[in-house]
Amino acid sequence: MYALNTLAGRVAFITGGATGIGLEIATQYTRLGAAVVLASRNQEKLDAAVETLSKAGGKAAAYRMDVRDPDEVAAAIAFTTERFGALDILVNNAAGNFPCATATLSPNGWRTVIDIDLNGTFYCCRAAYEALKVSRFGGSIISIITMNGVTGWPNAAHAAAAKAGILSLSRTLAVEWGGDGIRVNTISPGPIGDTEGVQRMYQDTGKAELERKRVALGRFGQRADIANAAVFLGSDLSNYVTGDNLIVDGGRWLKYVAA
Repeated sequence: MYALNTLAGRVAFITGGATGIGLEIATQYTRLGAAVVLASRNQEKLDAAVETLSKAGGKAAAYRMDVRDPDEVAAAIAFTTERFGALDILVNNAAGNFPCATATLSPNGWRTVIDIDLNGTFYCCRAAYEALKVSRFGGSIISIITMNGVTGWPNAAHAAAAKAGILSLSRTLAVEWGGDGIRVNTISPGPIGDTEGVQRMYQDTGKAELERKRVALGRFGQRADIANAAVFLGSDLSNYVTGDNLIVDGGRWLKYVAA
């Protein structure tokens, strides 16, 4: 679909990059010429992901960190620029979630998800700003959210609020940092069938068929669908796109329900 030099020379930092959508984005990025640094709390999974990417001929490195710790985030960004000489693309993909009725959601449960999703995204954007500002390609920030953060997400109020906050933060930064040549966008995936999130939120709770019926296209997406969108937003193909929320959810946000 994309030319093999679409991302040639670029350096990307991807949180939650060791598994799932993050790893799929990293796989696409390295295949198209970018170098990537994967960040996660799990060193074993990071090592396995880097090994897989390297065996396929990609340039990849790992950094163990927790997005909730701003000092660790700053150190990870410094590692990236030292290792590969630049930072051109920041992908905020790390996320936490679990199904819970709001009336029984504990303050700690609320705080944990807000801390990972919203605060973690802010820490990464703030730490990456100086490097992105001097990117020879123009910096690009891509944050993974969901339209459920806009329309409401019953039994996931913590995640819905965090994702809505990321959307607002991203559009604010798009205006503030546009003059610095930094584009800031979000991607809203729908239910992606080959991910742990769909397994936990829908399949394990017996709601997979109902969720599928809510999708206008009548099927779950794949990780590659989101990776393709992330390539577009990280490349020259989207040079005049900022402050946008790219919806890749098969039409679920239209609130269609099949009979």
